[in-house]
Amino acid sequence: MNRRGLPARVWKERSAYVFLLPGMVIFSVFTLAALVFAVYLTFHRWSIIEPDKPFVGLDNYRDMMHDERFVESVLNTVYFSGASVPLSMVTGLLLALLVNLPLRMRGLFRAAFYLPVVTPFVVSAILWKWLYNSDYGLFNYYLLQAHIIDDPLLWLSDKNIAMPAVILMSVWAGAGFSMVVYLAGLQAIPQELYEAARIDGAGAWHRLRYVTIPMLRPTTLFLLVMGIISSLQVFTQIFVMTNGGPVNRTTTMVYYMYLWAFKYFDMGYASTLAFALFLMLLVFTALQLRLARRGAVA
Repeated sequence: MNRRGLPARVWKERSAYVFLLPGMVIFSVFTLAALVFAVYLTFHRWSIIEPDKPFVGLDNYRDMMHDERFVESVLNTVYFSGASVPLSMVTGLLLALLVNLPLRMRGLFRAAFYLPVVTPFVVSAILWKWLYNSDYGLFNYYLLQAHIIDDPLLWLSDKNIAMPAVILMSVWAGAGFSMVVYLAGLQAIPQELYEAARIDGAGAWHRLRYVTIPMLRPTTLFLLVMGIISSLQVFTQIFVMTNGGPVNRTTTMVYYMYLWAFKYFDMGYASTLAFALFLMLLVFTALQLRLARRGAVA
């Protein structure tokens, strides 16, 4: 046992700490210090254009609890997450099953389906905004040509279909990631399980239901957690395509936070909203850990 204790061991490994120092400094300045300052902001009416920044205590938190637009943004975010995450996962699974078949040029299909993932999100949002255009968008053109609709749809201006339109774009952009992860999970399933199922007389549907889907449970849990965390922070497509409209139907938590920070210039209230989002993410992370433990026990 080393009697000189911790300082002696640190000095012995000093070269390692020298290499760790730059990362620790960056983490401390841009993460820890920023987090502490954000907490400090929540107790102030901190306007970036006014010199007076009064201490308001818990007023920001009380205002948030009675803010109807904040509640609406939470509901919009939950709506977006509840629709986009399952649809992306189901679409990704179907694509993974397809490109896992011994098809010709399946490498090309894999690259094509994954292409939206590596496309910059702003570019994708602008592209889909053009597709949704009520005057010259391709969606309305083909729907009119097929006589499915009689008048052009206001995809991003109609309060009833604006959020579904954004969700459709998000599924298109995110399904490729689910496909790649599911494809890795499919290729990790032992072929002996499928052979045993065939010997027992299981058809394609039963092999999918009783072999593939249960074996993909850890993959599904991973995609579910990552999808929820990502969808709760949705911002880019809202900012580019709808600006939170019409009548706040697509205003999500992060976009509402953006409005208070850079339109109303109240960093104190914006920081309070950020901590509300952090709390939601913390809850979902705790649920994920609980589900993971249950899966390990099972």
